[in-house]
Amino acid sequence: MIVELLKCFGRNGLLEHGFGAIFPFLYLPYLGFKEQFVFIDPDHREEIKKSFVREWADAIIFAVIAASIIRIFIFEAYSIPTSSMEKTLLVGDFLFVSKISYGPRAPMTPIAFPFVHHTLPLTKSTKSYIESVKLPYFRFPGFTKVKRHDAVVFNFPDGDTLSVKWQSNISYYSMVRDYGRERVWNDKTNFGDIISRPLDKRENFIKRCMGMPGDNLEIIDRQVYINGVMNESPGIRQFKYKVTTNGTRFNPKILEKLEITEDISSGNVGEYYITLTDNAVNEMKTFSNVISIEPVSEAKGVKDPNIFPHDNYHDWNFDNFGPIHIPKKGETVQIDLQNISLYERIIQVFEENKFEIRNDKIFINDVVSNSYTFKMDYFWMMGDNRHNSADSRVWGFVPENHIVGKASLVWFSLDPNKPLFGGKIRWNKIMRTVK
Repeated sequence: MIVELLKCFGRNGLLEHGFGAIFPFLYLPYLGFKEQFVFIDPDHREEIKKSFVREWADAIIFAVIAASIIRIFIFEAYSIPTSSMEKTLLVGDFLFVSKISYGPRAPMTPIAFPFVHHTLPLTKSTKSYIESVKLPYFRFPGFTKVKRHDAVVFNFPDGDTLSVKWQSNISYYSMVRDYGRERVWNDKTNFGDIISRPLDKRENFIKRCMGMPGDNLEIIDRQVYINGVMNESPGIRQFKYKVTTNGTRFNPKILEKLEITEDISSGNVGEYYITLTDNAVNEMKTFSNVISIEPVSEAKGVKDPNIFPHDNYHDWNFDNFGPIHIPKKGETVQIDLQNISLYERIIQVFEENKFEIRNDKIFINDVVSNSYTFKMDYFWMMGDNRHNSADSRVWGFVPENHIVGKASLVWFSLDPNKPLFGGKIRWNKIMRTVK
C-alpha cells in the first residue's frame, strides 16, 4: 500500500520504495509538504514496465520488509544459550517469543541491518545499527500485561556498557567492582574494547517474572516469599545438592534418565555436587548407592559480594535475600544513605536524572532529596535454575521499557552434547508451550 502511494507521487525508484516502506513516518510527510511532488490519481498515472531484475528486487524487498514487520511487531525466534531456565527451558531449545502479548515495542534505533540484533554477521563487534537516529520509548497496546510467573524476554538491564571480549557473559559493572574502572578501560588484553549499546540493542535475556511492581519480595532458605506469603513457581525449579554415595559411581544412563544435563562436580571421595529438580531428588533417594542428599545453601547473614545491591549495608546471598521493595510507577519511597544503592541506578540511569552524593546528602537534579517518585514500573526476574542463574539477585530490577515479549512456544530442540544421529533432536520437547 505504501509503495502504491509512493507511485502516486511519481516516486518509482527501488531505493525510494525501500526507504518509504521501512520509514513511512519520515518519507510520506516529506513528500506531502514538498510542492514539487504532486499526487496523481492511480487511475490516471502512467504504468512503468519493470525489468526482470527489478521484479526480483521488488520481491526481495517486500519479503525483507514483511519478515521485519513480523519480527518487530508480532513474534521473533530465539534460541536458549545457557542453562539458567532449566528444566523449563533447555540449552538448545528454539522458541518463539510473542511481541503482541504485552504490546510490541516500537524500534528505538530504527535504522539497522535486518534480521540481526546488535552485531553484523561475520564480525565480532561491528554495530548493525546507526545511533544517530533514535526514537523515544513507545509500546503499542497488547493483549495482556506482564503477569507473575510469566517467562519473559527482556533487554539486559546491565548491558548499556560492556566489554567486547566478554559481552554479557560477565557484566561490565561487576568487572569494574572487581578490578577498578581504570584497569577495565585500559587493559585491552584481558577486557578488550569497552562499548555502549542503546536500550533495544542490548542482549536479550529470558527469566521468570517473580516480583511485580509494588511487591515486597524476600528469599528465605531458597524459597521466595511475596508480601509475606510463600510463592510457588509453575516452572520446574532446580537447586544444587550435595550427594554422598558409598563410593560407587553413577551410571551415565541413569543421570540421563533424570535429565541431569549440567556438569557434576566432585568433592571428597563419594561426594558429588549435582543440580537437581525436586522429582530428581526424590528418585535419587531410592538409589542403593546414595547415602544422603543435602541441599547446598548459603546461610542468612552470609554476604555474597556478587549479589545486588553490592554495598556494605545488605548481607544478602542467592538463598537468603531481602526483603526488597519492587518499585511501581507513581509510587514514592523514602531514600537515605543506607538504601540508596537499591534505587540509585533507577534514578540515574533508567529514569535519567542527575544524581550525586555530596557531604552525606543525596542530590537529585541538584536538589537535596529524601524521597523519590518512580516514573516506570519495575519487575523482578529469576531463573528456574536457581543456583546457576545471573538474574535480578545479581543486577537488580528490570524496567518496563526493557520488556521485549513473552516466551510462548518451543518449536524445536537440539541437545548440544549428542551427535546428529545419536539423540541430538529432542523429539519430546518439540512444539510445547512455555509454562
